[in-house]
Amino acid sequence: MTLSVLTAIYILVVANHTFWTRAFDYLSSAPVAFAAFVIGIATLTIAALTTFSVKYLTKPALIFFLMVAVVSSWFTDQFGVIIDKEMIRNAAVTTQAESAHLITPSFLLHILLAGVLPSLFIIWVRVVHKPFLKKFVWNMAVIVPCLGITIAAGLGFSQTYASVGRLHKDLMLTLNPFVPIGSAARFAFASEDDRYIVRRPLGTDAHQRTASANGKPRVTIIVAGETGRAQNFSLGGYPRETNPEMKARGVVYFKNATSCGTSTAVSLPCMYSVYPRADYTHRKGLETDNLTDILGHAKVDVEWWDNDTGSYGVANRIPYRFLPDAADPRFCTDGECLDTVLLDKLGDWLSNVKSDSVLVLHQLGSHGPAYYRRYPDDFRRFTPDCRTPEFGACKPEEVVNAYDNTILFTDHVVAKVIDNLKKHQDNISASMLYVSDHGESLGENGLYLHGAPYIIAPAEQTRAPIIVWLSPDFSAASGIDTACLAASASNPVSHDNFFHSVLGLMDVETSVYDAKLDLFSACRKAPDKAVQASFKG
Repeated sequence: MTLSVLTAIYILVVANHTFWTRAFDYLSSAPVAFAAFVIGIATLTIAALTTFSVKYLTKPALIFFLMVAVVSSWFTDQFGVIIDKEMIRNAAVTTQAESAHLITPSFLLHILLAGVLPSLFIIWVRVVHKPFLKKFVWNMAVIVPCLGITIAAGLGFSQTYASVGRLHKDLMLTLNPFVPIGSAARFAFASEDDRYIVRRPLGTDAHQRTASANGKPRVTIIVAGETGRAQNFSLGGYPRETNPEMKARGVVYFKNATSCGTSTAVSLPCMYSVYPRADYTHRKGLETDNLTDILGHAKVDVEWWDNDTGSYGVANRIPYRFLPDAADPRFCTDGECLDTVLLDKLGDWLSNVKSDSVLVLHQLGSHGPAYYRRYPDDFRRFTPDCRTPEFGACKPEEVVNAYDNTILFTDHVVAKVIDNLKKHQDNISASMLYVSDHGESLGENGLYLHGAPYIIAPAEQTRAPIIVWLSPDFSAASGIDTACLAASASNPVSHDNFFHSVLGLMDVETSVYDAKLDLFSACRKAPDKAVQASFKG
């Protein structure tokens, strides 16, 4: 029992810096309530760990709690990360190359000093266990009073804690190791349930209303951006020129766009689902046909090229290429590729288009923390740039410089997609839609990276750009007034619009299409009845 108490105190002191800092800040105006809060959390933790003070279980359990707390505290303290169920999902699906950027020398040193050495001490200590009945009584003599103190502390200042909790919903979300363990358990139970999901067909009535008025195949390329935050796009007013090439190509930038989530694992399947953010759940996304399926129902050819961490189930039923697998040395090193790999075969693909098609290009984009790995030296325009995934080794402005270089490179990649479409305009009627999956924190309020629970996520993580380019003949054939579209680009939009806007671009009619959520609907002229009749005939 003594070892359990000591371990509990160690975890609270060493592995909960962020938790205690936030608690102190939020309760600074009520010092007595803060003191009671400290006592209540301490006694609750002691009670929890004492529960495992049982022969054969004590040491493994304490080492488990200790190591979880120490690992979690690194990401919480360094990046402001909250390890909820969706963060666990992100970790579960990440690639080896991506996770390698997080296993830094500083991280390993932290684990050694704060986790491994104390664990060796736990192994070394000799524990004398009493007979089971005496052990039970002895443990309960600690657990019951501790729980009583916790309850008394909570009830004594319940109004204060409730008020602070309403204003600061993140108060209890950084408590190690209990929040990470609980999040992992919820993820595991949900994943087990997911095994028995039966996908429900959706939009099977989908069909294209008309043939393209100019007789050429409609082609839409969707650039699925990664971690591109709106605040750093010069198209939206950022003082640095991070989008010179797209600006020169006359794109339409939706400056007030928000994402469905703050991580790829949420946002990507959400935006391709029929559900708005308010209704979307991971399970609904799995059990329902998505946008790529519905386009397929309408006989539109759909393909997905991936340079990120996968499609998260969106592309399970369409042709899919994971480009890092080719390990092309022109673009790729150590399992990751520059986004120019997405352009390599694009011209050949466009030359062979025979029918209406949608191609998704999933970027690695601005994925952190190794921003400096996302762009070649030719795009190191903003310097000095942080050249390590350890942000603590860089000045804040160096982190921003590295991130801005990633946006500059994304600008180049998207511009080259547009140029490829222009080169083939004699044979296709083309459009391009760039949509970032979520934003990124760059140190604001002590937060880095992304993945914060949406309810408390800062705007830096939820503002994600939407950018449109339409070829002149696509606009004419589709009846879309680009001047009208540009005039509407200041309106609030979100990932909720994506599903319906792509269906609108490809002129797909289905019972699940909602014109009110189609970004192009209000700027589209009535379809040519003669063309529509000839298509049906």
